[in-house]
Amino acid sequence: MCGIVAYVGRKLAQPLLIEGIKRLEYRGYDSAGIAVIDQHHRLHVRRAVGRISVLENSLNHGEPLPPAHIGMAHTRWATHGAPTEVNAHPHTDDTGHIAIVHNGVIENYAALKQVLAEKGHKFTGQTDTEVLAVLIGDLYNDLKTKNHLPTGASLLQHAVQGALRQVEGTYGIAVICKDEPDTLVAARKGSPLIVGVGKDEYVVASDPSAIVEHTTQVIYLNDNEMAVMRPDSFRTSTIDDAEVSHVITQLEHKLEAYELGDYEHYMLKEIFEQPTAIRNCLRGRVEQREGRIVFGGLSTFTRELLHARRIILTGQGTAWHAGLVGDYLLEDLAKVTTECHYASEFRYRNPIVEEGTVLVAISQSGETADTLAALREGKEKGALCVGIVNVVGSTVAREAGVGIYLHAGPEIGVASTKAFTCQCVVLTMLATYLGRRKFMSQAQCQEIIDALCDIPEKVEKVLAQSEKIRQIALKFCDRENWLFLGRGYHYPIALEGALKLKEISYIHAEGMPAAEMKHGPIALINEGMPVVFVATQGLQYEKVISNIEEVRARGGQVIAVATEGDAAMRRYSDYIIEVPDAMECLQPLLTVVPLQLLAYHAAVARGCNVDKPRNLAKSVTVE
Repeated sequence: MCGIVAYVGRKLAQPLLIEGIKRLEYRGYDSAGIAVIDQHHRLHVRRAVGRISVLENSLNHGEPLPPAHIGMAHTRWATHGAPTEVNAHPHTDDTGHIAIVHNGVIENYAALKQVLAEKGHKFTGQTDTEVLAVLIGDLYNDLKTKNHLPTGASLLQHAVQGALRQVEGTYGIAVICKDEPDTLVAARKGSPLIVGVGKDEYVVASDPSAIVEHTTQVIYLNDNEMAVMRPDSFRTSTIDDAEVSHVITQLEHKLEAYELGDYEHYMLKEIFEQPTAIRNCLRGRVEQREGRIVFGGLSTFTRELLHARRIILTGQGTAWHAGLVGDYLLEDLAKVTTECHYASEFRYRNPIVEEGTVLVAISQSGETADTLAALREGKEKGALCVGIVNVVGSTVAREAGVGIYLHAGPEIGVASTKAFTCQCVVLTMLATYLGRRKFMSQAQCQEIIDALCDIPEKVEKVLAQSEKIRQIALKFCDRENWLFLGRGYHYPIALEGALKLKEISYIHAEGMPAAEMKHGPIALINEGMPVVFVATQGLQYEKVISNIEEVRARGGQVIAVATEGDAAMRRYSDYIIEVPDAMECLQPLLTVVPLQLLAYHAAVARGCNVDKPRNLAKSVTVE
């Protein structure tokens, strides 16, 4: 969840590093820091609590860092130790020779710390990362004393390898040492790390957004692998020093895709990018004239998918909500037994994975630790594993038996929006793809495909109501308790609407099936309480009307997301947001959009930091 940028090359390191961690601030923003080695082989470290701007101001208005061509920077999301300057990264060993930045959790840091303390080493903070820095320094000094390595070998490389063989947990790290002032070492296990390959330079980062301005050629390190970089050389190996080779790949997106443009916030930009994102998600997969879905990457596994006795969908947060939509879709359209599980629970419950099970792991980043663990558990037990991800080259995509990319474009806002709709689009296509090959008629398949192709234009109609939705948000943004209710396909949308409001406006909100309200939560409803109903016309429309009446009888204010032209719903609701009519299985793609806007406008009205909500990070790469 922390952001890492490291550089070695011919350019000045400081401006590149600061700009890089600015692009990664959505990954963590409790504190930030930078370390460089100057031409006199001196190591300089600066750290600050708070946003990156605090660090930047201290560099601009305090004592400047000397020119340097190697260094690292970090923006932190605290795990071990409070967000204080002493706990901020980069950390150094207790001799001040080695500096490290780290994303992940060292689970056995307490035991390692005790052993190192008994050897006389000193610690200044409470982080697991400082323990790793001291361990590397301890091994480095031992190697230097014994001098058993071949001439020209990097002591730093071998010290890092030795340290990583002792640690338990996850890490994405970059390490520099003032005794080897032209050497940058990076390694990963469980936390993403990408190496950008330029001309006589290398940029290491935890996300492509910090690399793409400098090079589009990258290498994706695998778990238990490391890279040793100098301006004129590059080597990848395992932490056991077995050499490995990597194919250099091209980044999927250009710099413009990561820019804010004319929007006030990334979240708003990404909400309004949804029509384009959905079109890109459909492109090359939906052949409307022929009335068929094409999944080139699934062709090898079509037989196994068609004979699946059970499909397990797994994810966390918004991805889990998309999985719930997929649960309805796959049972409705493909007639296959489907379950949706929290990835964090699936791994630890000793799940039953019998023959004929397909596990679908859903993750925007493809790096979510819990989802990756669930994927590995499914593989271990013999399931065919499918990854639905947005980031090309991500760990889930590489470890799954087959991957389906969203093609939604970079999503920078912490609260996921366009990734969710594209996850639902992919799951719709998957359900239709399987259903057509099992029992679905060509006419029904064509109807779904035609309706799916109309969705981007219909989303644009919903987005045109942004100002109307803002006015509704302004009326209720000071209320601290909301309910979101829906039935069938709209139950997951109620959950997603509540989550969005909680994430970015810090309003307490609960989402639930509308029928569940009267089994307890109805006690919460009081005069003026905002209750959002996803109440489009469908199989359970009349039931939802009854639930609305129950809320109105107790003084609740009803905000209804309803089908365009539904005159009856106007009589039952205090405020109404209309969405175009659509097939019931596709309605979630429309009804979620006003809930995204409602949350966004409420958060802005409350003065919240929409793109970087407190305590949250974009990609949860630790358990």
